[in-house]
Amino acid sequence: MVHRHAVTGRRAALSAIGALVATGVPSAVAAEPTPAAGPPPTAAQRLGADRPSAPVLRAMERDLGLTPAQASRRLVDEAEAGTRAGRLRNALGDRFAGAWLRGTTSQELVVATTDTADVVTIKSQGAKAAVVKKSLRDLKAVKQKLDAAAARVSTRDTPLWYVDVPANRVVVQAGNKAAAAAFVKAAGLDGKSVGVRVTANRPRLMADVTGGDAYYIDGARCSVGFSVTKGEQEGFASAGHCGKQGAKTTGFDMTEQGTFQASMFPGKDMSWVAVNDQWKATPNVKGEGDQKVEITGSVQALVGAAVCRSGSTTGWHCGKVEQHDTSVSYAEGTVDGLTQTTVCAEPGDSGGPYVAGVQAQGVASGGTGDCRSGGTTFFQPINPLLREFGLILTTAEADPPAPAPQDNAAAQPWAAGRVYEAGATVSHAGVRYQCLQTHQAQGRWAPTGTPALWQRM
Repeated sequence: MVHRHAVTGRRAALSAIGALVATGVPSAVAAEPTPAAGPPPTAAQRLGADRPSAPVLRAMERDLGLTPAQASRRLVDEAEAGTRAGRLRNALGDRFAGAWLRGTTSQELVVATTDTADVVTIKSQGAKAAVVKKSLRDLKAVKQKLDAAAARVSTRDTPLWYVDVPANRVVVQAGNKAAAAAFVKAAGLDGKSVGVRVTANRPRLMADVTGGDAYYIDGARCSVGFSVTKGEQEGFASAGHCGKQGAKTTGFDMTEQGTFQASMFPGKDMSWVAVNDQWKATPNVKGEGDQKVEITGSVQALVGAAVCRSGSTTGWHCGKVEQHDTSVSYAEGTVDGLTQTTVCAEPGDSGGPYVAGVQAQGVASGGTGDCRSGGTTFFQPINPLLREFGLILTTAEADPPAPAPQDNAAAQPWAAGRVYEAGATVSHAGVRYQCLQTHQAQGRWAPTGTPALWQRM
């Protein structure tokens, strides 16, 4: 998001602060046909992971301790692993127990299953197999019971619960064991089915009432998220706790900027602001040293993948994805469906974007710690936000599509602008396809030419 009158320097890109970021299995999996003109692009090439921006690479080198070559290799490995994990998810069905990345360059993809018979299938895709007791569906069912209990009892002393995929268990983070035991009991669960992590840390929201240079709402400061459009209206996505529907915003220069069109908090932590004609939506986000990172899509990263964040307080920092679908009990209320990361943040960074390579991931919600001693942060995933509000993420694609109606009917015609979850089925050009990775469809990502995201059925 950029001010139309600001064309150079730090204030040339509000989207920088705002668009944050500153970024075949035998028999079971059918392979995509290879065009006669030559081999199709790899997943990394199709999704732009082989063309990372300099700010992304430098921050990964600094925060993850990588060499330039390792940082570049990691982004490519993660893009390729996402596609392989998606194919295996579809092949294993209800036996799938999750997937995650390991190694300096994310060179090792681990896929879990509840059936030893799947080991050969997993290894055939170049992944390491882990045979576990509970499927991902089983683990999510346990977490859903905790979610339901949180609506009935206080979670003041149990501020965090999530599915720990690598450990194949659900974990409750609590101030003490007694509080954790009481919460688990209230959910009707056996204490043996839930792990407990005792810590004094309590997540907090990242809004700041002391002012700054991002955007302002009733005296508070947040960081602009990704640029979006709804029809002809331009705007940006941000955190729901930053402002309520109807609240007015001013920009970094204290000029009038826009109005919150919708906001959800607690429950979810998402909002979007429609801007006036003095502000322009762009696909760029702000990286280190005022350099721009161009967003090309919103493909969801795997657990273990590198992710970078930018905010108006602490700037550009990187870390790793730890868990998806995390529930966090803030003092102001509980938020479900967040992603937990090792990226640091501080008050004022709320709403700022998280990026994996060139793929938008989400907007900052809250966390613990700071960027001096390190910490943990949580972001609201961008795809549910786009779907909830009927928005189109602003990307490098020239002509943004109109948002397609969202529904759950099977094998609906593929449409640009629709958010597709991994496992969803569509029809396109007379052929049925299954989604490999959660994303908002871009016009150039039609199933016929994007085996990185779609598998022919």
